[in-house]
Parts: sequence; structure tokens; C-alpha cells
Amino acid sequence: MSVNAATVSAGDALDTLAAGWAAQRDGGLTASWMLHGRPGVGKTEVVRQLAQGIGARLFDLRLTTIEPQDLRGLPYYDHDRQTTVWYRPEDLPDDPDRPSVLFLDELTAAPPTLQPTVYGLLQERRVGRHRLPDACFVVAAGNSVEDGAVAYEMGTALADRLIHLVVEANPRDWLERYAPDRGLHPAVTAFIRGRPDLLDTTEAALGRGETVACTPRSWERVSDIVAAVPDRRLRAILVAGTVGTAAAAEFAVVADDVAATVRVDEMLATPRARRWPLYPATLHGLTALIYGLVARTEGETAAAAIEVMADLRHLSRHRDEAALARLPLAELCAFGFEMMIRKGLERGLEDVFAASDAYAAYAAERAAAGL
Repeated sequence: MSVNAATVSAGDALDTLAAGWAAQRDGGLTASWMLHGRPGVGKTEVVRQLAQGIGARLFDLRLTTIEPQDLRGLPYYDHDRQTTVWYRPEDLPDDPDRPSVLFLDELTAAPPTLQPTVYGLLQERRVGRHRLPDACFVVAAGNSVEDGAVAYEMGTALADRLIHLVVEANPRDWLERYAPDRGLHPAVTAFIRGRPDLLDTTEAALGRGETVACTPRSWERVSDIVAAVPDRRLRAILVAGTVGTAAAAEFAVVADDVAATVRVDEMLATPRARRWPLYPATLHGLTALIYGLVARTEGETAAAAIEVMADLRHLSRHRDEAALARLPLAELCAFGFEMMIRKGLERGLEDVFAASDAYAAYAAERAAAGL
């Protein structure tokens, strides 16, 4: 059974949930939400970022690992009233003053015996005698049978209790809104910018009968591998086991280029006039440099990162290399500043940009060109 709801990127899903939370907080909407999507597409990360963004405590329940009594609690006998009373489980929110997010993950893989208990949480916001606080935001997530995951078809009784969103991997959204904040290794971001079709290959892998596929989650793991494993041979084995041998072979070429040419920390520590020889001379290298600079747009390194980014557009004037003359340096610089400015606004770095002569010259040049 297909999910005939809006298909959105992870970033748009986050924005939609944030709007839903604001509507619930202001008393205009009380609803439960369902994120559908392939494994590794970023559903869990969306909920984590939502909780962090609204200052909420996150209650993460993996429904495949619990029994109905884990939600309902345990009974005890009240001798005075001659009734059975239920102890509330500690995994459910109960603070009426602090915002909370109740995340019911792997909903579609939960055993049918658990679903009646979950229904009460999703529609009535209660289980047994325990009611969720008004400041609790309820989100569920799950995969479908078509994704190759262990899943049950969602019945109409459950589907009717939810507002549904279908989350899919979107390379541009992932590169611009997720990767910079997570500080992913520049080799990964440079590779996906050049091969956006390899961000998520789940459907193609299923069609070929392959076990290992590329997903946003697996590329984040590749980032950790590259940063943690210095031995190139062993690193290649680990990457192949994470995204498959074909993608790993292509990625190795980019990773070698980045490792040989991208020196972000050295550039930030070098005086401006002596940085020109340190810039990479390939598109992959410059792309990796851009993501590395965005990652370093923090605190004391932000001013130097802005300088390096601004000077990128003039690189071919200072290095007489045919390869550089063919590269879209101005476009790369503009692309980098889009991400850098977005991160700067989120981090409250407006004063750093305002005080930067390099950024002022860049902005004046753009304005003179009518951009």
C-alpha cells in the first residue's frame, strides 16, 4: 500500500514538524505525526534536531524492542481501594512545564500486539490512566515493505490517527543543510556534490539483489571512517563494507585527492598573502575546501575562514595554472558563502561578517555585478 502524502526532503520535514510544534504550543493544533522513508534516509536525525531546536527532552522508544506492558506499566494491588493500579513507565513524558518529544520509532515494524497500546498514545495521547502533557509532541517513524525492511502494512485505523510525511534523500538539502552542521569529512561532501546520484542507492541495490547500499546514514559512517582510520588499505575495506564496492572505488579517488591537496587548518593559520599556494587545484579539492571552511566557521576561526572563502574567486589571478582557469571559481565562492552565511546567522556571527574586509569586498563586487 503506497503512502499518498507529500514527499519532502529531511530539511523540509524538520521545518514542517517545527511548524506543527509551534501550532500545538499555541493551541491551534494537536496531532501526531508519521515519517515514512527508506532506512538511513534521516528520519531519526530529523526528530533529534527538532527536539534540540525547540529545547525539548527527547523520549526515543524503539517499538521493536518493547512489549505492551513496557508502555502501559506494571500493575500492583491497592488493598485499601481493592483495585489494580498501574505504575507509569519512566520512558513516557510527565513534566507539564518542559517541552518533550515522544518519538515512536520503527512503528511499522512493531508487532501487532503492541499496536492497540500505541493507538492510545497517537490519538488520545494517553495509555491507561497516564496522559501525555500538553507540551509533549508525538512523532512516529517507520519503513515500508517496499524498502526491503521488516515491516507490516499500516492499517487504516492507525493511518487515520496521523499526519503523514514521506521523507526522501535530497542531495542538495543534505549537502547544504545537514552536512555543514554535522562537520562531515570534506571528502564525503565533495564526493556527493559530484555524484549526487550516490547519496541513496537503496532502490537500485534492491533491484540488483545487493545487501549494501548507499544512504545518508552510511555516508555519515564513511565520514567517521575516513577521520578515524589512517591506513588507506584498511579504510578502503571499511568503506566498501559501508556503501558497496563500486561506490567505494569511486570515493577512494576523491578521498586521495582531498587528502593530498586540502589543508584547511594550515590555510587558516597562514597569513592571507601567503595562502595562494595552499589552495587545491581540482574541482573536488576546492569543493572539499569549501565544506571544510564552512565547518570551521565557528568562534575564533570564523574570520579567517571568511577570508579564505572570499579569496577563492580570485585564485586564478595568483596562480598561472591552466586547470584553475577552467574552474568556476566565482560560482564555487558564491555557493560556499551561501552555506557559510546560513551557518553564521544560526551561530550569531553577524558581527564577524560585518567586520570582515574580505567579505565586504566580495559583497561589493557582487552588488556591482547586479547579483
